Amino acid sequence: MGSKGPYNTNMTNTSILILYYSRHGSTRKLAELIAQGVESVAGCDARLRTVPAVSTVTEASAPDIPADGAPYVELADLEQCAGLALGSPTRFGNMASAMKYFWDGTAPQWLSGALAGKPACVFTSTGSMHGGQESTLLSMMIPLLHHGMLLLGLPYTHPELMSTSSGGSPYGASHWSGVNGNQPISDDTRALAIALGQRLATTALKLRGES
Repeated sequence: MGSKGPYNTNMTNTSILILYYSRHGSTRKLAELIAQGVESVAGCDARLRTVPAVSTVTEASAPDIPADGAPYVELADLEQCAGLALGSPTRFGNMASAMKYFWDGTAPQWLSGALAGKPACVFTSTGSMHGGQESTLLSMMIPLLHHGMLLLGLPYTHPELMSTSSGGSPYGASHWSGVNGNQPISDDTRALAIALGQRLATTALKLRGES
């Protein structure tokens, strides 16, 4: 078992970073499904990481270790990964401020090219079906493009893209969680999230010449 979580169990395997922010658990569930897809590919491990919430008052701060879920991301995680899946709930059609705050602090990794040439994908969860799923996915791609990453989506060879009524798009995996976050992950969403993880892991291996 890795020192920072249940994933990334074999240090000789290719490490795929799954970085997410989740307030009510829906985006976290998607992250775990993507991790399942990553780890279904031989030779790949998923490294689940999250970011702390951003406080509106300077007196308050998040604890150094989250109460539950994945550990907080470190900049070294970006340097060590062979691929990245980035997830956030939508905030007015954009990524959450906590995730944006993290990426605003990655200038040294941008300057060094730590992520250049590595594959990446994005995923999101929304309270309403038309609450900005696709715009949020597209907004999360922008910093990844600046870092020189190679963006992956979901091809229409996955039939669920034509039948889903709960989320999922060619831009990445998505989930309609409902206003109160009580909508369960549908079979279509589950299949697409796992497929996205598999595609990311397989691509990372190919780029490293290991497949």
